[in-house]
Amino acid sequence: MITLNINGTPVNLDVEADTPLLWAIREEANLTGTKFGCGIGQCGACTVLVDGNPMHSCSVPASALQGMHIETIESLAADGTLNAVQQAWLELDVPQCGYCQSGLIMAATALVRNAKTGGKPSQEVLEQQLNNICRCGTYNRIRPALDRAFDLAYEA
Repeated sequence: MITLNINGTPVNLDVEADTPLLWAIREEANLTGTKFGCGIGQCGACTVLVDGNPMHSCSVPASALQGMHIETIESLAADGTLNAVQQAWLELDVPQCGYCQSGLIMAATALVRNAKTGGKPSQEVLEQQLNNICRCGTYNRIRPALDRAFDLAYEA
C-alpha cells in the first residue's frame, strides 16, 4: 500500500512497489485521462506533472513518487474553467484523434506555467521540452496553439 498525492488529494493505492505510475493512476486511482502509448517513456502520451514538471508516467515506479504532488489531465479544469492550454487547443482545433493530447496538454501546461515566471521559452527550448509524439501529425496546429496559450496565460 502506498499513498500518492494525486490532483491535491491523498490516494491510497494497493500496488506493488515497481508498478509504473501510469498503471497506478489508471487502474487503481481510476483516472483514465492519462494514456498508455509506448510503455518505454518515448512518446509522451502518459505525461503527467510531478511537482510541476512533466514526467512520462509509464517509466517511473509509483512508489518513488510518495510525498510528491502529481497532476493529471483531470485536474486542469476541475472547476469547470479550461486552463490557457486547453482553451488554446480548443480555439485552434489542435486534436485530430486526440489520443496523445492529454500528454501534450500536460507538457504544454508546464511550459506555460514556467513562462509566467521565467518568460516565454525560445523555439529551441520548446522543441526540447515539448517532444511528445502525435501519430496524426497535428504539429502544424500545436505551435500556434502553444503561442495562443502563452498569450492567454499572460492576459490572465
